[in-house]
Amino acid sequence: MNRILILGYGNPDRQDDGVAWHIQRALALEFGLSAPASYEEEFPANDLLDFQFHLQLTPEMAEEIAAYPYVCFVDAHTGNIPEEVRLIDVESEFQRSPFTHHLTPQSLLSMCETLYTKKPAAVLLSARGYHFEFQRELSPETAALVPQAVALIKNWILTNLPQPTSNA
Repeated sequence: MNRILILGYGNPDRQDDGVAWHIQRALALEFGLSAPASYEEEFPANDLLDFQFHLQLTPEMAEEIAAYPYVCFVDAHTGNIPEEVRLIDVESEFQRSPFTHHLTPQSLLSMCETLYTKKPAAVLLSARGYHFEFQRELSPETAALVPQAVALIKNWILTNLPQPTSNA
């Protein structure tokens, strides 16, 4: 499989915590792909990217993720990092969490490597969330970050797409 997985996670019913879905939708449209109107619908299949959106990362995802050469995790952050939008490489590293339901992209990659002896090249795009109330609309501050997030992911995708081979 030579595809790229865009794996967003967060809670779209908690305002900016759902920014990943909004970024995924805008990214699909940027590439001229169909995109669902709601996070409750799946992204239509296409020949370029696979999109998945979940409330949280779970250990069961390791098997599927291991089948991809490239994965982009997309999530919100609460201002604990200096940049409003950041794209970083993700390395395989099991991380213990005091929260039993919390799994990091690093830990998920560690599971891929340990269980399936495969580790996709992965990045994490995080966008700043400002408000986490019980509503589905993004705050204006976080909504304004979506185009920058899309541009960073698009550049990463274009850098990692297989290049056509020449028979010259």
